[in-house]
Amino acid sequence: MTRLEAQRTALVVIDLMERIVELPLAPRSGEEVVLASLGLAAAFREAGAPVVLVRVERPGVDEQPPGSELVEGLEREGDLVIVKRTVGAFHGTGLDGELRARGVDTLVVAGIATNMGVESTARAAADHGYALHFAEDAMTALSGAEHEAAVTLALPRFGTVAPAAELVKALWS
Repeated sequence: MTRLEAQRTALVVIDLMERIVELPLAPRSGEEVVLASLGLAAAFREAGAPVVLVRVERPGVDEQPPGSELVEGLEREGDLVIVKRTVGAFHGTGLDGELRARGVDTLVVAGIATNMGVESTARAAADHGYALHFAEDAMTALSGAEHEAAVTLALPRFGTVAPAAELVKALWS
């Protein structure tokens, strides 16, 4: 694992919202992903690296379903919160401009669902020229097979898939 420079690397956490975290997920529960993401976010904040929290809103509805806010305790002062209305976090959100303004060129991505929001965000990030790393144990999907396909077939084409602890170590090395 190459060193991650805190000034140029952001953590991007996808869709850790109550209504999504509570779904039947695999290979790990939403709660396990939240705990792993909390650890990643704490390490990034301590290193002075940006933390981006992404949540989704359904377009064209008067009111969002219950549980549409980020899980309690995830957001801290100074975090960037992005609201998306598509599968990925880049389209129509201003995320690229926010990251560029902070001097970010490398992303560590985590969240739910591995093969949907995470993968869609990764594809767009690659199109924007970001270097990518994926915290495998801070992601999950609606099925173990979907998660496994994403982390073994799709995501390695865009960047490095590694355990969260290895990415934290790379941030501090």
